[in-house]
Amino acid sequence: MHLATPQETSSVRTFAQRLSSTRRGARLARLLAAGQLRAWPLSPSVAERAEQVVAELAANAALHGRVRGRDFRISLTLNGVTSVLLVEVTDTRGDKTPEPGPAPGPDEESGRGLLLVDALADRWGTDPYPPHGKTVWAEFDPPSRHP
Repeated sequence: MHLATPQETSSVRTFAQRLSSTRRGARLARLLAAGQLRAWPLSPSVAERAEQVVAELAANAALHGRVRGRDFRISLTLNGVTSVLLVEVTDTRGDKTPEPGPAPGPDEESGRGLLLVDALADRWGTDPYPPHGKTVWAEFDPPSRHP
C-alpha cells in the first residue's frame, strides 16, 4: 500500500501588463488590476486599497515617469503562502524618485497621490530599474495581519 505524503503547495499568482504612458494607459491599468484582483482570493478591503494604489502609481507613471515612446508596466503578485499582495509599477524615469511632500492645501487639486499610497499600503518604496527606470512598489498584508 502506498500512502501519499501531504505536501504544501506554494502558489504564486502573477499578473503583468505593459501600457502606454498616457492617461488612457493609466486608466486601463486600474481597470485591468481591478478585474484581476477580483479574480484572486483576496479580501475586498485589500483589493480596494490595492486598486486605489494602482490608480495613483499608474497616474504618476504616465504623468511624471513618462518618456515619449516608452511604456510603463504594472505587475501584481499574490504570494499563496503569506497572502501578501505586491503591486509594482515600473516606468522609464529613474531620475525622478517619488517622495511625498507636505500635505497640499484644501483648495489644491493635486499632490495627494503619494500620501494616499502611504495611507493605503502596508509598506511601499522604490527600487532602481536599470538602465534608466524605477519601480515603485507597495505591499498589502492580509486582514488577519493588519492591525
